[in-house]
Amino acid sequence: MNITHQKPPADDALPAIFRMRAVTKEYQVGDNVIRALRGIDLDLFAGELVVFLGASGSGKSTLLNILGGLDSATSGSVRYQELELCGADDATLTEYRRQHVGFVFQFYNLIPSLTARENVAIVTEIATDPMAPDDALALVDLGARADHFPGQLSGGEQQRVAIARAIAKQPAVLLCDEPTGALDSRTGIKVLKALEHANRALGTTTAVITHNEAIAAMADRVVRLSDGRISDISHNPGRADPETLHW
Repeated sequence: MNITHQKPPADDALPAIFRMRAVTKEYQVGDNVIRALRGIDLDLFAGELVVFLGASGSGKSTLLNILGGLDSATSGSVRYQELELCGADDATLTEYRRQHVGFVFQFYNLIPSLTARENVAIVTEIATDPMAPDDALALVDLGARADHFPGQLSGGEQQRVAIARAIAKQPAVLLCDEPTGALDSRTGIKVLKALEHANRALGTTTAVITHNEAIAAMADRVVRLSDGRISDISHNPGRADPETLHW
């Protein structure tokens, strides 16, 4: 399917943060070639919240990893503003990730021996223009838990600490890979509210990949992937409050 209508309808003047053109990704597994992405054309715009939907193996995690500079495309072009990520060397990609991208994964990757505040501070110590760790924790409604260790926090609270850690360096881009995948629906909604609040408060371009159809309602745009291709792009006229989501 030829997908051409990409811009968020609410504001045609929004600048494109990412431009992906004819992006492919192939892996060699023994004698077989696995085609994870098969010619992706996509723009992501400043300040929008995009949900990538697709079944396991559809290519959504590969796409997110390429946007985040964790992996490289086999062919095509991936531009972040004026920086071409395809073909960039390791030092360039490391600097790109450090300065511009925040990551939230399904598993929290917190350091057990550090408090919530200290886990967030790890990132702020290497960022150019970070917010204070306490401010980042307050943004995800965890200010009162700053001195608690991960083992003293629920799964949802640990994931919100991970979000605070990601946003504390005030990244232009926040990439989230199944951020509610290990959580029940009630806890997951709290995590989604934290992501939405960070997106609105900081203006961070936010991409969330998930297999959960219900989460799509909170997005500005929904990008559906199937077999390494974009099968559909749709717009939400108004983002749903995460508290209204049911799954």
